[in-house]
Amino acid sequence: MRIAYLDCASGVSGDMMLGALIDAGVDLAAVQAGIDSLGLPSCRLMTKEVTKCGFRALQLTVEHEPEHVHRHLNDIVEMIDASNLTPAQRKLALQIFHQLAKAEAKVHGTPIEKVHFHEVGAVDSIADIVGSAIAWDLLAVDRVVCSAIPTGTGFVNIAHGRCAIPAPATGELLKGVPLAASGVQGELTTPTGAAIVATLVNEFGNLPAMEITTLGYGAGQCDFEQPNLLRLFVGETIDAATQTDKIVLLETNLDDSSGEMIGHCIEKLWDGGALDVSTSSLQMKKGRPGTLLSVQCQPTDAEKIAGIIFRETTTLGLRRSTRERMTLQRQSESVSTDWGEIDGIVAQLPDGTERFSPEYVSCQQIADRHQVPLADVYQAARQAFAGRR
Repeated sequence: MRIAYLDCASGVSGDMMLGALIDAGVDLAAVQAGIDSLGLPSCRLMTKEVTKCGFRALQLTVEHEPEHVHRHLNDIVEMIDASNLTPAQRKLALQIFHQLAKAEAKVHGTPIEKVHFHEVGAVDSIADIVGSAIAWDLLAVDRVVCSAIPTGTGFVNIAHGRCAIPAPATGELLKGVPLAASGVQGELTTPTGAAIVATLVNEFGNLPAMEITTLGYGAGQCDFEQPNLLRLFVGETIDAATQTDKIVLLETNLDDSSGEMIGHCIEKLWDGGALDVSTSSLQMKKGRPGTLLSVQCQPTDAEKIAGIIFRETTTLGLRRSTRERMTLQRQSESVSTDWGEIDGIVAQLPDGTERFSPEYVSCQQIADRHQVPLADVYQAARQAFAGRR
């Protein structure tokens, strides 16, 4: 699988994104041809090599005639629809602008069709967004993974006045995206960069197992105490039996919640998207019996899961930690037995062998339907899988 990884150590903006894509080998002339079809006044993409804290990168700027036009979403949609972009390029560009429009509408409390684009409706922002949509289509990757994103600190001046970083629209666009701490004074992530990431990225996390074929470095316009550049890795995934990702572990000790209350909470946690829920017995102060409730979840679900625990138990606090999880590659598969089809999961072990685990509910249904011991159904399912190999 062809994969791309965005290393956003200094955040992400539209010009950094497009610069990194061109530096990674996307044809600038092809991107320019798509921009030309938008009908923007004398809009040219210009690139030059620069150094950021001693590291080389490609800096992209947009040159155009001065204009004093503020556009609504419909204006940009009409412009893109009338262009000669491919259907895939047009779709991605429109998705990015719709993400921006939703964020602006939420921030300003106005319907999407009445959103008045200021900075992101200017020629350079349109060129950055549409150019990035064209470039990603030309790069032709199957999956995009991205690091946690820093936003920077301090204040930024926008059309609506002086705002704390991240700007309101940027913050709205980054909901559900893991953020990285940064003490850099300045805006590291812009609304255009956040919109592209929110639309494009399939997964957030560490650099995946891959064989790198090319690297691209896109430089930001400002200079900070660290290299202000976006690094783009492009390559092929490496097949591995194990995969790693980040999860959140929430734990609490309960000594005044009934068993029924804890059982009800566990059901709500599963319904809420928990990855795993477990309990274990504790002896707490003054010899009281207690229960340790442990819940694993995706980082983006942590607040929701915590809310369920607070609502459904008597706990006054939770311990929260981020853990790296190793998982085996797995896929769903069914096997045929004399009693019928049984669902299960096939996991690939590090040595290349496979292990089949029948699904409990599927086996239970077979056992009840045919009035046979559950253990016999499990054994028949495993034998059926072994016979296929």
